[in-house]
Amino acid sequence: MIPLLILGLLIQNPGAHGYELLSLMEKRHYKYIVNFTKGSFYYNLQQLEEKGLIEQTYQTRPNNDREIHTFKITSLGMEEFDKLMAKYGTKSEYVNLQFYGTLLFADEFDKNKLLELIQSQIDQTKARIAHLDEYLANTKELPGKVDYFHRMNENSRSHHLVNLKWFKELKADIKETTV
Repeated sequence: MIPLLILGLLIQNPGAHGYELLSLMEKRHYKYIVNFTKGSFYYNLQQLEEKGLIEQTYQTRPNNDREIHTFKITSLGMEEFDKLMAKYGTKSEYVNLQFYGTLLFADEFDKNKLLELIQSQIDQTKARIAHLDEYLANTKELPGKVDYFHRMNENSRSHHLVNLKWFKELKADIKETTV
């Protein structure tokens, strides 16, 4: 998935440098789409270049003699972008929270500690919702244009609201059975 994100960003931002692409991924909260680190990002950037999907260009910054390395997508990269769009665009995955693994053994775990874990999930989910609310309040869809990223964040918010309700109900059910 990281190669798709890099290729797509280079289509949107031809001549961007690696740090700029990574900053866009962080600013746009792509971590909600795919787990990535600075290291995994640069590794994928290097792999794309080695495969001839992107190529480095060199630019001198205005008012500075320093040369910077920028990237652009190649025609082979455009073909790969199309393949990755089809590959990921046709996938549908199960909703899978890592927290589910802890519930498999909830009966063998201290109930008070389990309630703390659930409260942690509630707090994290509320923080994600607040973060999405802030983003959505500060961006509006342009008339006559579909803003897919905006809609994706609206959908993500809806999922977090469902999870929040579920965590709260689970916590209440556990409290009820431990009394």
